[in-house]
Amino acid sequence: MHNEQTQRRKKKNGFTLVELMVVIVIIGLLATIVALNVLPSGDTARIQKAKADIATIEQGLELYRLQVGGYPTTSQGLQALVTAPAGADAARYQAGGYVKKLPKDPWGREYLYASPGQHGAADVWTLGADGKDGGEGIDADIGSWQ
Repeated sequence: MHNEQTQRRKKKNGFTLVELMVVIVIIGLLATIVALNVLPSGDTARIQKAKADIATIEQGLELYRLQVGGYPTTSQGLQALVTAPAGADAARYQAGGYVKKLPKDPWGREYLYASPGQHGAADVWTLGADGKDGGEGIDADIGSWQ
């Protein structure tokens, strides 16, 4: 009798191959659903980061304009917000610059700058994920004029 119970217990230990396959399929389906819902939010986050970076750069540009008397030229670029450009009046330029560090866009490229810009006195923009003018969705340009 004791041997019979031990053998029955041994037969019931573990999972069958079918049970394991069902669990693997369920985990695969859940992973697919999560991936489809999470991956697009990364693109939205990159776009929001670009807009926030541009707003920060615009604030630095505005402070520069108020203290120095105008926006940096296109040739001076955004680097004028970090270090005084050649020929700048040291008495008017803010010690430490106007932004601590120039951020790169979420796709690893420098933000573009023009003064005078096509849309205002100074334009700051990024070309989006594709790095080309125009585009739609994640590839769309993001600029200070939007």
